[in-house]
Amino acid sequence: MNSSSEHHAEGVASAAASWVLRHDRGLTPAEQDEFLHWLTQDPSHSFQFTRHRQNWQRLEVLAHWRTEHSTRPNPDLLAPPRKQLLRFAPMLALAAAAVVAAVFISTNPANAPATLPVATLVTPSSNIVTQRILEDGTIVELNQGTVMRVHFTRTERRVSLEQGEAHFTVTKNPSRPFIVTARGMDVFAVGTAFNVRLDQVVVEVLVTEGRVRVSEATDGATPASAALADKAPVVPLLQAGQRAVVSLSAQPVAPQIATLTPGEIERVLAWQHRLLDFTAAPMSEVVAAFNRRNHIQLVLVDPQLAEIRISATFRSDNIEGFVSLVEMGFSTRAERLGDKEIRLHQAR
Repeated sequence: MNSSSEHHAEGVASAAASWVLRHDRGLTPAEQDEFLHWLTQDPSHSFQFTRHRQNWQRLEVLAHWRTEHSTRPNPDLLAPPRKQLLRFAPMLALAAAAVVAAVFISTNPANAPATLPVATLVTPSSNIVTQRILEDGTIVELNQGTVMRVHFTRTERRVSLEQGEAHFTVTKNPSRPFIVTARGMDVFAVGTAFNVRLDQVVVEVLVTEGRVRVSEATDGATPASAALADKAPVVPLLQAGQRAVVSLSAQPVAPQIATLTPGEIERVLAWQHRLLDFTAAPMSEVVAAFNRRNHIQLVLVDPQLAEIRISATFRSDNIEGFVSLVEMGFSTRAERLGDKEIRLHQAR
């Protein structure tokens, strides 16, 4: 392999490592389109992306280690092909370091602007799921018709959920706790992921990663650290996989706490947009997955299209990216009927 070929291969590998990291935190619709374009440019792109993603997934098993298991992680957790891991580790490490540095700059209070916005009103469309990335890097998925206000200071990050449901993947910053207030309840977190649903009679909190504490709400004037010390918890510290349902009734009702199975958690969060990963899946299955999560419905007009096999990864709200892919690669023609239906025909 000459130096030009080696340079090209290194560039592809570096780009693949970067895409793996971006997939891990979630792609925007624009990034999804960019990724699909990059993937179809050269067969080596798909090969390198698959290899890097497999290596990254091997590293994720460390998340299952806990200090109570042993004082040090078991070396066998990283046992799979060590040579391959070492080959790509420098690129993954550099990409990860860049991501960490960007997050640090955006969340470090020393870099906060002199005047912070008092509040931001976020009101997604009433019939779609919306994703927002807050100024600290926290990712919020908002269910249909959700309304929330964001108020960040140098000492805390506070969100008021006024109606609806939202899932928060919180950027870790111990010096600025993250608090979600919902109808008289404060949900405290530092770096974790959890879902909060508010209706007329209950506040429901489901922890998907880390731990959170639910307490009676403060007025926001007290620093979060002091509020956390002063307020008695409404429920015990919630662990990943646990859900608390707190009644808003005037009559005292004990909170309901339960540990959910993975299947139950998936059903609770089924409203969210997520990455849909398909390997040789029939187009009928891909279309059904999109239709379950979007108000725009896809219709396969010609039965022959249903059996076409597709291997790709999409954000579940990126219908246009999927339509573009099948138009370019599978002799398909799209017919748009208003803003609610896209009919897919076999190209003649």
